[in-house]
Amino acid sequence: MLDLWYKNAVIYCLDVETFMDANGDGVGDFSGLTDRLDHIEGLGATAIWLNPFYPTPNRDNGYDITDFYGIDPRLGNAGDFVSFARAASDRGLKLIIDLVVNHCSVDHPWFQSARSDPDSPYRDWFVWSKEKPADITEGIIFPGVQEAVWTYDEKAGAWYMHRFYAHQADFNIANPAVRAEILKIMGYWLELGVWGFRIDAVPFLIEYKGLDEEPDRDPMLLLSEMRDFLSWRRAGAIMLAEANIEREKAPEYFGGREFGADERMHLILDFPLNQAMWLGFARGAATPVIAALGSRPEGAPLQAQWATFLRNHDELSLDKLSDSERQEVFDAFGPDPDMQLYDRGLRRRLAPMLDDTDRLALAQSLLFALPGTPVMWYGDEIGQGEDLSQNERDAVRSPMQWADEHRGGFSRGTGDLLRPVVEDGPWGFHETNVAAQRGRPGSLLTRVQQLVRCRRACPEIGWGDTEVVEELPEQVLGLVSAWRGTRVLTLHNFSAEPVRCAPKIADAHHLVALLGGPDEAAPGQLDPGGEIELQGYGYRWYRIDGERA
Repeated sequence: MLDLWYKNAVIYCLDVETFMDANGDGVGDFSGLTDRLDHIEGLGATAIWLNPFYPTPNRDNGYDITDFYGIDPRLGNAGDFVSFARAASDRGLKLIIDLVVNHCSVDHPWFQSARSDPDSPYRDWFVWSKEKPADITEGIIFPGVQEAVWTYDEKAGAWYMHRFYAHQADFNIANPAVRAEILKIMGYWLELGVWGFRIDAVPFLIEYKGLDEEPDRDPMLLLSEMRDFLSWRRAGAIMLAEANIEREKAPEYFGGREFGADERMHLILDFPLNQAMWLGFARGAATPVIAALGSRPEGAPLQAQWATFLRNHDELSLDKLSDSERQEVFDAFGPDPDMQLYDRGLRRRLAPMLDDTDRLALAQSLLFALPGTPVMWYGDEIGQGEDLSQNERDAVRSPMQWADEHRGGFSRGTGDLLRPVVEDGPWGFHETNVAAQRGRPGSLLTRVQQLVRCRRACPEIGWGDTEVVEELPEQVLGLVSAWRGTRVLTLHNFSAEPVRCAPKIADAHHLVALLGGPDEAAPGQLDPGGEIELQGYGYRWYRIDGERA
């Protein structure tokens, strides 16, 4: 039987360069990350997703790669990576890494060879046009920052395509050699202890845009080949898709016999649900979340899983909302134009947007209660601050706030930091840090630890079927998750005002409280249909017909 460990996983995402600096040079490193694995283990996470750590000019936070088989020397060396991977494995933490194979840096030796000689073996690894394409601005990903998707290279005497920045040249996946190299890269990291890949920019990876002639081959086959290769090399390894797609496209990405295709992605980040959550937070109502859950395609294969998240390392994209809905979220959480990005999203962290510990805890509880696999962004477990003085998405990539000491405990060096630690305000390191919250009753960190433990003890949410409880006030989201004859009920009040509700649950005899907040006064037992009071931004977790105290 397949080991679908990711169904009940809790994934913790971090950027090595901003997590912990062990050698004092101002940049986080693998040695520092290894030293801080106890924090991640203590939080209760079961997997770590690393943002890119490869050699890079670092013009796009490491997503512009010059060697897919190397380690950025600022972060350590291959030995440091292996030591980290071993230490993570010893703690039961599975390792997921970013696989960025839609493009590479223009400084990569492959592209340098391709541009230097039309007869180079790497020439056809990229997408070229001798003539200026008709519309070089069509399909821009970063409005207001990116000027085109084609750039003329004088040395090559041709235009090359880049769906992202001009310093990131797109690969030509129609070339079998490129597809073979992608599998080779995956195989290399699997041998070093990796258990999965977060596949960057999947919709752009599987397209033939810019080619003079499209091959008679479905580009989605690349995902099938990647899945087959993964299954042969390491049974149980996974692929997590960054795919901000419409709901009707999800079956193609998941694949599986039920969806009439080869097996492909194990998990897809649920962008529509994420955006609906933020609309719900803005309105103080659960109705957008209910609609988003109802829009998930039915009949997904057993291996398919949605990944849920509150924030990530990019902008908080709101592109799936209508113009008026997006404006609601902007007005509530980012009214200053400097807080907005690419005409579609916000470049703010979780805590400054929600600006209330109880509301933050509600959001975290919702993350773990939603059907799927929760993905956390480092620092959100303590309510870490943002730095809007940084460029674009770097505002949410601030150094981890460990303690109220020199540089927030991130680095003991005295030279320049890669990015400054957030210092001022209630979410800066003086008031918000790991040391101040560790073990303190009622702190956000303590509450998140409780939530993670509760989520891991409720496999019904990750494995089972989830239904929305009907006839509740619009501020309240009620979910019942069922698996192998057991059920869990979760309730979340999106509003600041207390609310009373009486969830109607079929064939239930009693409810046993698992978790409550913010007042922690959840009743130990409750008859089904009885009235439950939720404080403002309150949440409750119950096991239906669980063991009585």
